[in-house]
Amino acid sequence: MIYLDQAATTPVRAEVLEEMKPYFSECFGNPSTIYKVGREAKKAMENARGQVADLIGASPDEIIFTGGGTESDNIAIKGIAFKNKGKHIITSQIEHPAVMETCKYLEKNGFEVTYLPVYKEGIVRVDDLKKAITDDSILISIMHVNNEIGTIQPIEEIAKIAKEKGITFHTDAVQSVGKIPVDVNTLNVDLLSLSSHKIYGPKGIGALYIRKRVKLEPILHGGGQERDLNPGTENVSGMVGLGKASELAKNELEYNMKHLFNLREKLIEGVLTIEESYLNGDINRMIPGLANFNFKGIEGESLLLLLDAGGIAGATGSACSSKKLMASYVLTSIGLAEVDSHGSFRITLGHDNTEEDIKKTVELLKASVEKLRAMSPIWNSKK
Repeated sequence: MIYLDQAATTPVRAEVLEEMKPYFSECFGNPSTIYKVGREAKKAMENARGQVADLIGASPDEIIFTGGGTESDNIAIKGIAFKNKGKHIITSQIEHPAVMETCKYLEKNGFEVTYLPVYKEGIVRVDDLKKAITDDSILISIMHVNNEIGTIQPIEEIAKIAKEKGITFHTDAVQSVGKIPVDVNTLNVDLLSLSSHKIYGPKGIGALYIRKRVKLEPILHGGGQERDLNPGTENVSGMVGLGKASELAKNELEYNMKHLFNLREKLIEGVLTIEESYLNGDINRMIPGLANFNFKGIEGESLLLLLDAGGIAGATGSACSSKKLMASYVLTSIGLAEVDSHGSFRITLGHDNTEEDIKKTVELLKASVEKLRAMSPIWNSKK
């Protein structure tokens, strides 16, 4: 199999798995206990916290572990919403469902949410943000990198405006951490979500960066672990895995960025030779390793199945929405008609992909698109 859906999840690297193994059976202690096996678990947990902090330029005491990106987003957004007196939140039309659905929940509970447009480029415009701010605004939540089209948002500019207005700023950085440079001080964010399984770590573990002096209302209640924001016995093996994955991501960042950029350029060059194929999003402000294509006159699910039969795994949209038959709201938000959104296909690359993978993928894409168009009434009626 040629795996080209790395934005959905990544395999656990061998180095990460080896680091985790002792914490399933040998060093299995509860970190809240004071005897030796508990102290060993606590030490490993805090070492992992330091590794995660180091990846994003934070202090270890600004990191809490969570169950993943979705939990991080919920803790951040609801935590600010319920802690403050204001009732207005600003986000974008293309956020991950973890942010979108949380905002919809808050709307049902008395909050007002403004969803900023992103236009053809898939980028939030700072002027729109300025106009959306009111005296009641308490939170701005804009993702760093979009999970479907890979566009990079102007986080530093947004953060500057948020600071000037005294508004807390959160970013979902699940698709950027470990893939491009992410430094919380350069970005000037108050809250940042990240996830382990996007950077070759285990599933079921993530982290939330919380800048010093930012206060959150707990949405979970229990024994007080993770600064009382994510109580429950800690997932030490998962934390250790995320820590090791963070260390590897930092050490290999420069190489991986160049490698993925080169592969993506070859991919785009090959795919765009297909008649009426287009790249979704702004190529000049897009993360390396991700390309989302639109093929006129075909259906993305059928294309996915043909590629899968040929040993290639890709995606028709974000993995979290792949079971829904409705058009991607991200793609319609950048101006694609619903019929064209259904004809889009996302390819995301990883460090183990090769130029040979790209060559085979382009060849199979060309053949598959041609086969589907031969059966497409939309394509043939146009012709």
